[in-house]
Amino acid sequence: MASFAALEDTDGVRLTWNVWPNSRIEATKCVIPFASIYTPCKRIQGLSVMEYPPVPCKTCGAILNPHVRSDFNSHQWTCPFCHTRNHFPAQYRGITADYQPPELYAGCATIEYQMPAGNVLPPAYVFIIDTSVAEDELRACVASLTQALTTLPEYTQVGLVTYGTHVHVHELGYSECAKAYVFQGSREYAPQQIVDQLGLGTKMAARKGPGQAQMMPPQAPPGARFIQPISECEFTINAALDELMHDAFPRLSEHRPNRCTGTAVQVAACLMGAALPAGACAARMLLFVGGPSTEGAGKVVDRELSEPIRSHEDLAKDRAPHYKKARRFFDGVAVQLVQQQHSLDVFACALDQVGLAEMKPVVDMTGGVVVQTDTFHNPVFKESLKRMFVAPGPEVSSLETASNATFEVIPSRGVKVAGLLGPASPTDRKGPNISDTPVGIGGTTQWKLAGLDVNTSLCTFYEIVAAQSKDAAGQDPSLNQQFYIQFITKYLHANGSLRTRVTTITRKWTTGEDTQTLISGFDQEAAAVAMTRLTTFKMETEEDFDATRWIDRTLIRLATRFGEYQKEQPQSFTLAENMSYYPQFMFNLRRSQFVQVFGNSPDETANCRLYLNRESTIEALTMIQPQLMAFAYTEAGYRPYPVLLDVESIQPDRILLLDSFFYVVVFHGTTIAQWRKAGYHLQEQHADFRNHLEAPKAEAAKILQRRFPVPRLVDCDQNGSQARFLLARLNPSSTYSTQTSMSAEMIMTDDVSLSVFMDHLRKLATSG
Repeated sequence: MASFAALEDTDGVRLTWNVWPNSRIEATKCVIPFASIYTPCKRIQGLSVMEYPPVPCKTCGAILNPHVRSDFNSHQWTCPFCHTRNHFPAQYRGITADYQPPELYAGCATIEYQMPAGNVLPPAYVFIIDTSVAEDELRACVASLTQALTTLPEYTQVGLVTYGTHVHVHELGYSECAKAYVFQGSREYAPQQIVDQLGLGTKMAARKGPGQAQMMPPQAPPGARFIQPISECEFTINAALDELMHDAFPRLSEHRPNRCTGTAVQVAACLMGAALPAGACAARMLLFVGGPSTEGAGKVVDRELSEPIRSHEDLAKDRAPHYKKARRFFDGVAVQLVQQQHSLDVFACALDQVGLAEMKPVVDMTGGVVVQTDTFHNPVFKESLKRMFVAPGPEVSSLETASNATFEVIPSRGVKVAGLLGPASPTDRKGPNISDTPVGIGGTTQWKLAGLDVNTSLCTFYEIVAAQSKDAAGQDPSLNQQFYIQFITKYLHANGSLRTRVTTITRKWTTGEDTQTLISGFDQEAAAVAMTRLTTFKMETEEDFDATRWIDRTLIRLATRFGEYQKEQPQSFTLAENMSYYPQFMFNLRRSQFVQVFGNSPDETANCRLYLNRESTIEALTMIQPQLMAFAYTEAGYRPYPVLLDVESIQPDRILLLDSFFYVVVFHGTTIAQWRKAGYHLQEQHADFRNHLEAPKAEAAKILQRRFPVPRLVDCDQNGSQARFLLARLNPSSTYSTQTSMSAEMIMTDDVSLSVFMDHLRKLATSG
């Protein structure tokens, strides 16, 4: 596993299998799909950035890379993907075997090309603020947003849309007095109607009189009235934010506030589409919402409190009257934003659901981010918003967002691209390398990403179609051959330059009978993440899909195929080291929030799946199987060390730190909690105990500083109410039905433990 992680640090790629069988039939016996998890904008130390365009193959479009066969005498190179001979361009005439360009070096499998941007505009942000929240919530939201605006460069373009009962589009280019265009929240609009009413359509522009035309500079586009550089509208937007008030329209006490979230998002999307040329700049909409939508398109629930907001059971039994209509509406908005290459980010700060499950396709397809918490006062919201804009530093990391990207996969002959799971949308690129059996977003080898960052990871699935063959001597000619996969990502960098990152990897073919070679190339961490993405995709797209049953059957087939055992003797069953942790990953997946939705709202489930679909292998694995650490004294002070994710790890004199990606738990055993309550850490003679208490907090602070969104920090004691955050993720080896207690804690559950799960797996795998 360490070697596979090292490969990811070098090229940003993890493969579920690093050795592939050389025939379609043998590939189907491998059970786990052949997939890659690639992070296009991963920070790679020592990455070469060339300031000239890449050299493509004239036939397949693959970029010049270290795996080509170069003939320096004839100044030609042979593409390893389609075997076409290409001429080196004129600027490469002087190269020799001893003097080669960097893209031919073996250590430059990943390389980046930087070209000066042409007519690229400064980045643009349109803020969509919910004014139906309580006054103190609105003030907290405005305060955080005002602070964030101070961190943006003066050339950054900004716009402001507020909504409650109605939608207000603020005209920032009119500084004489506050001016806004108002849309009725309960009415459904066609996109062209919105554009025309804002005066951005051709007809409205033609009606303007001479006096109106002189209000803006002749060269300024009509949309400049609404989206302007901060240097020109700083006073206007700050004044508009300061004067924002709670939605003035009255509501009955037994009614929810009037809130037209869907209409506001649609209006902002149309505004950005008309005011900003598609793909001309990095453009994002930031939605700040504090409750469910109760008006207009995208409505989640009626205003009457007597109607409860939909649950997972309601969705499963088709008892959510607004869900399908709202989902269709947001699907249309998603398509519009993809065409415009604009992203939607959602900051959902409410105790109730806000309709994130309905908005999920918009966020997912446009590469947006979600921050979900209970209030705008919460540090999770404040810190996450700040990191959207601040430059990365030694202590705090930022997203370093890129935009307007296209991602293309070029495989070797014998391999076809089945599809992709990730925050992307398909293009109409066709070709011979496309599988007839799509997985996820299929039917193409190229996808668009409106927004991506340093953590965005794309999971691509492949189909092996090579036919096993023998030569005259009866040997397989492909045994010693390599296959290749190239990832080409073209994107607009955060600094405004146009970049192309090219990663070319090579792996080895083998015969299907050589199971030991196949096992040696199995990456169980990448396989667990790919299977989890595939499981959640099937849960959302296939009716009556039993995720737990499918996971169990897949695991049993894998164990039967690659385990070592004697038939009908479960105690003889063993798995190779490269596969030994995979059953444990599947055990935790079965119990995770991705599969078990009971106790979670549809919005919480949507948020979890959104981040699973975009995070890197290590971060996604943390969501599936959280990391649990205890603290021990060393000469350098108290340091964390890993312990089993099991209830037996709870001890009275131990402090535990759980990292589950979405929240971080600092858990104190009963003895530690009693000592702290007695104030021992405040006494000078117990300075060592004080350091013991501070060590996990310092470690938790490091996790909070490097991760986006900022996780929730839970500080709790054994037997306390918030201890449930830890107990819910532990292996229940000690329960009320256990005859002998093995730990200081007991979990009240009917779930089977890992040992029972493994016993069943051994029995079923060896039964044939």
